[in-house]
Parts: sequence; C-alpha cells; structure tokens
Amino acid sequence: MGKRGGESQGGNRNKKYKQSGFIDPNTAGVYATCNRGRELGCRKELLNLLAEKCEQWYPDWELKAEVDDEDDKELSVEEQVQKELASMKKEKTAKSTIFLPIDLSCECTVFVKIRKPVEPAEFIHRICQEAKDLGVKKSRFIQKLTPVTFSVSASLEEIKKLAAIVLKPHFHKEEGQEPLKFAIQVTRRNFNQIPKEEIIQTVAGCVGKDHGHTVDLKKYDKLILVDCFKSNIGMSVVSDYLQLEKFNLQQIFEKNMKDSKSSRVNPEGNSDKKEIKEESEDKEDVKKEDDATKTT
Repeated sequence: MGKRGGESQGGNRNKKYKQSGFIDPNTAGVYATCNRGRELGCRKELLNLLAEKCEQWYPDWELKAEVDDEDDKELSVEEQVQKELASMKKEKTAKSTIFLPIDLSCECTVFVKIRKPVEPAEFIHRICQEAKDLGVKKSRFIQKLTPVTFSVSASLEEIKKLAAIVLKPHFHKEEGQEPLKFAIQVTRRNFNQIPKEEIIQTVAGCVGKDHGHTVDLKKYDKLILVDCFKSNIGMSVVSDYLQLEKFNLQQIFEKNMKDSKSSRVNPEGNSDKKEIKEESEDKEDVKKEDDATKTT
C-alpha cells in the first residue's frame, strides 16, 4: 500500500510539473519580478492590476451577453436567475482567457499571459507612466514589469521570424520611417540554448541599416527587450525605459517620494533661512536705535 501510494503521489507531481514551468510559443504577456517567497502575492496583485486597468482603458473588452427586456418579461423568476448566472459565468470566462497566470516554478518571477485586445508593451508602458504621473503606490510585491509582445521556440531561425513580427511597426514602416537609435537587452532565465551574443547579433541584423537605424547603448529611442525562459523566447519594443525606471514600479514610487520630499523640504528650508535673516536684521535695527538714543 505504501509503495502504491508513493507511486500515485509521484505521478501527481510529474503531472503538475508537466502542466507548469513552461511558456508555449505564440504567447504574449508580461513578466513581473518580486522578492523571494512573494511570488503568490505578486501574481494575485498583478492579475488585479491588469484587470483594473483593462476595465478602465478597454471598456468594450468584456464579452457580455445581450439582454432583451421583452424576453426577460416572459421569463419566470427561476429562468431569469439561470440567465443571470450564465451571463456572469460567461463574463468570468472572458476575463480568465484575457489574463491567464502561468506557473513558471521559478523564484522571484511570475508570468501572466495576455490576449487581445490588450497589447502588452503599450499596456505596461501606460501602467508605469500613470504610476509616475500620479505618484500613488498600488502594489506591495510587484517590482519590475517586462512586456512580451510575442514569443517563439528557442532557435535562431525562430528569432528571425519573431523579429519580423515585433520590429516591423517600429523600425520598418512602409512610409515615413525615421532613423532611430536602438539598443538590445537580453534577459535569460534557466536558458542556455543560444549564447547571448548570438541573440544580439541576430536581432540587430533584423533591424538592419536600410532606414539609417544605429545602435546607441545610452541614448536610444527604442529598446528591444528579449526575454528567454527555458525553451521560449519573447520580444517587445519599448520607449521611455530609463525615464520610467526600467518599468520598475517600486523604483518609480521611491523616486516620486524622493522628488516629493525634496520639493517640500527646500522651500521650507529657504523660508526658515529667510525668517532667521529677517529676525537678525530686526535685532540689528533695534540695536542701532538704542545706540542712537544713548548718543543723543
């Protein structure tokens, strides 16, 4: 019995690991980093944040059932309840298909799959920009966010196909394409299939020089993010990466707090100095008046 139970548990564990720890090709989404041991909280927090902003910025995304008031009048109370439950179930299914967490079985990193109409790079940029503009912290565990516009299996040929899809809207416009300065950042997690240098060379070659694009590692207009995890390679193109603290929500908040503190302290400090100066001048005037009185 003990052996049979052990085999059963082992089978369950194998099944669990087969269902998690991997990202399939053709997947879009977002990576989020957090402190060790906070992965579950980070995942829940990220799902709530994505759902909240989706509701706000994509008001027509929900697949809601159309309600005909005339038909409802003819339904019994029980039928109306069943119809409402079916509608709620359909709405919940729609939400779960747009934002789907994938268990990476990886410390300090979580991943949420994103489907249309949400575009990950634009969506994450907007979240970070809002965090900077408002200066309000809405997360405890989320640190850095990294969007993935699309992904493929790990090979140089697949990377070229991926680049053709992801880079075109930014670097290969049919009309009005301006020369851009770009950089490439490769992040690898549990990945050793392709050397980092080969990935960079392949992606840079896909950008090309036909439109006058040049590499600039410090003052770039666009940053190409390449994220490799096990057998999956994802890519996105982002702007304002350094201005938005590398899409790190924690650092954005800390920078806002620092700037806010500086803006509050300096004026008060200047005010204190001004008051001290005025008080000193008043005392000097009084002293002069006393001296003048004694002289007379």
